[in-house]
Amino acid sequence: MLSVPPRPPETLSTRLLGARMAEISRLNTADSDFNQRLDALLAWESVSNHQVNEAVSGIVNDVRNRGDAAVLEYTRRFDGVDADAMETLNLPLESLREAFETLPENQRQALETAASRIRAYAERQKAESWTYTEADGTVLGQQVVPMDRAGLYVPGGKAAYPSSVLMNGIPAKVAGVGEVVMVVPTPRGETNQLVLAAAHVAGVDRVYTIGGAQAVAALAYGTETVPRVDIIVGPGNIYVATAKRMVFGAVGIDMIAGPSEILVVCDGGTDPDWIAMDLFSQAEHDEDAQAILLCPDGDYLERVAVSIDRLLPTLERAEIVATALAARGALIQVRDLDEAVDVANRIAPEHLELSVADPQALAGRIRHAGAIFMGRYTAEALGDYCAGPNHVLPTSGTARFSSPLGVYDFQKRSSIIYCSDGGADILGRTASTLARGEGLTAHARSAEYRVKS
Repeated sequence: MLSVPPRPPETLSTRLLGARMAEISRLNTADSDFNQRLDALLAWESVSNHQVNEAVSGIVNDVRNRGDAAVLEYTRRFDGVDADAMETLNLPLESLREAFETLPENQRQALETAASRIRAYAERQKAESWTYTEADGTVLGQQVVPMDRAGLYVPGGKAAYPSSVLMNGIPAKVAGVGEVVMVVPTPRGETNQLVLAAAHVAGVDRVYTIGGAQAVAALAYGTETVPRVDIIVGPGNIYVATAKRMVFGAVGIDMIAGPSEILVVCDGGTDPDWIAMDLFSQAEHDEDAQAILLCPDGDYLERVAVSIDRLLPTLERAEIVATALAARGALIQVRDLDEAVDVANRIAPEHLELSVADPQALAGRIRHAGAIFMGRYTAEALGDYCAGPNHVLPTSGTARFSSPLGVYDFQKRSSIIYCSDGGADILGRTASTLARGEGLTAHARSAEYRVKS
């Protein structure tokens, strides 16, 4: 078990942080206004506003019309990289290998271990082609093929996530995608060694040091240099998310992700310090992240609140965590664990921890969650890096109708239909009747030509 750093001497800053933590919402399902307060807590409007949409629309259309020239212009303007030709923004694969080989041994080993686990899990997701033959010789089935080319967007600068490179790139490769094209901004020309090393481990085929809406547009429509892809995956800021939404239809996308979320269901038997740190693990992403705890034990909720106040000043990103918890965090008392399941399904969280004595008893009743972490020892952070399942998950309640990123997102299915002469006779009569009922006589006659007299 990791030891908790000792509490530093109290200063004005830490006292202010502690005071802010007192603002975390306290809800109780027994209160008459619970539903209204929960709805307000969960409310999340689209990150895009009119100004963002207008700016992104201009960039996307410009790249679509002017190609490389527009991408170079926006890269100079937004990233401070003065490049005369796109070829200079195309990193050679050798640089990815060198980045990996010059990492400290522990980082190389961590990347390889995580990649191995992600790959092993992804292999189990591969869909296979299948057919079956009916009595009259008609053959029906499904043909599964990978996409030709996938685009992987990777944040650059301060937000550098090598784990996302692995989580997005490896499933594409397992699916059999012919080419994985990665784009990553390099503000002022600064590259992140871990990100490049992760690209090497994931087997990325091309890397362009471009970012923002211009990179999304380049992947979606292609330029003289950047090839057009079939799907764009990977996280990004407000401009990237808006661009992905805008180009959807010309290209597939994984999802439009909102802020990170964690919902913990606890029976009161887990060390409160563990639960506090689990909440912090998502709240530290950004000020809009959401961290919620459900528990039937009111005294335990207070113990967690004490742990939050004590541990918060030990965090490097304490200000971000404090803001997130005050704005969108909550400690919620439920009547029992059955009600906790009902509330969890209503929230449909990105990450759900079942920190209880018998998580299996609850897991089967969870209908809406991006990922379910079962038991007291299963920290959500393990899923972010190396457990194996993908960490690209539905947010903002979209787990009600969507799923984690996986190999299946990089595969396409085609229906297979082969009719024998006998099958054409039988099916043709049915098709003719239905087609004439719809008034589509060409459909009917096409089927009737193959019907036996």
